[in-house]
Amino acid sequence: LLVICFMIFGMVVGGGHARTIGAGFVIQTWQPFTGIIPPLTHAAWERAFGLYKATAQYQAMQPKMTLAQFQSLYLPMFIDRDWGRLMAVVFLVPLAIFRLRRRISNRLAAWLLFLFALGAGEAAMGWYMTYQGMTSRVQQPSPLYLGPHFVLAMLIFTAMLWTALTLRSPEPVRLPGLARLRGLLSVSIGLIIATIGLGALVAASGALKVYNTFPLMDGHALPPHALALHPLWLNFFANKATVQFDHQVVATVTAVFVVIAAAMGLRAPVGAKARDLFLLLAGLVSLQYILGMSTLVSGMDELGYVHELNAVLLLAACIACRHALRGATAVVPLPAYEMKAAE
Repeated sequence: LLVICFMIFGMVVGGGHARTIGAGFVIQTWQPFTGIIPPLTHAAWERAFGLYKATAQYQAMQPKMTLAQFQSLYLPMFIDRDWGRLMAVVFLVPLAIFRLRRRISNRLAAWLLFLFALGAGEAAMGWYMTYQGMTSRVQQPSPLYLGPHFVLAMLIFTAMLWTALTLRSPEPVRLPGLARLRGLLSVSIGLIIATIGLGALVAASGALKVYNTFPLMDGHALPPHALALHPLWLNFFANKATVQFDHQVVATVTAVFVVIAAAMGLRAPVGAKARDLFLLLAGLVSLQYILGMSTLVSGMDELGYVHELNAVLLLAACIACRHALRGATAVVPLPAYEMKAAE
């Protein structure tokens, strides 16, 4: 399961790179079981290039693309797809072996199969985004699909990592008086995932380059025309200024929650290993906010890509901290002398 978590991170690396270079629609075929080998001949490359030339993305954005340029976009996207296929094999083969040898319970097997089903749904969402580029005049993946696609990936990552950590340490350590910190970490995990989803909307919609100032948006606390679209809900997905504003606000709230949680964890009697996790959490959230501000001010997509990858590491650290506090309770034990006095 830890290998799968690493591979999910690798999928974010590959998918984020493909999106950054604009390779989302270059592969115009969907062959989940047979398309494991890229074009090998010049004629095969020409056929693949011909399919891409029929897309709106090529005609509007890449009309002078050469075959060599097409290949440089095709291969990262192809590797991303094959990586997903490999993930399915790495997950299912050990699961089948462990189940046949009765190394895992029926309950755990059912849970893992459920997670695999979520992964299949994630792959289907990715296919549908590509399908939009095959059948319509869409020039790039829609934020309405990319946002949920990324959020579901992070939910699967969270469940996988939590399950792996639980299997490694099945017995929670009792930590009296830290229930509030445990709750704060739970909220922080939810906020990090929400912030990641909003960041995906920023990346997919091109909202990064609307306002490149911080903390105000060209001198405005709230961007002008933030609610200009109708119906109202459409602004939160299609209005670039609103999308950027939402991400900034939620990211700031998230950073505050995580910093408070990290500070509380570093001061609490949680043990050496958990303390190291909280120290890592503090470092990653600080780095993440600095990366976010730098990405916004510079308007650099490449820096935003690094920002995206660090967000996954931050989520992993927060999950590990929360898992370390599974045994936290609200009851603080009385000192020995107070217990005797009470008796």
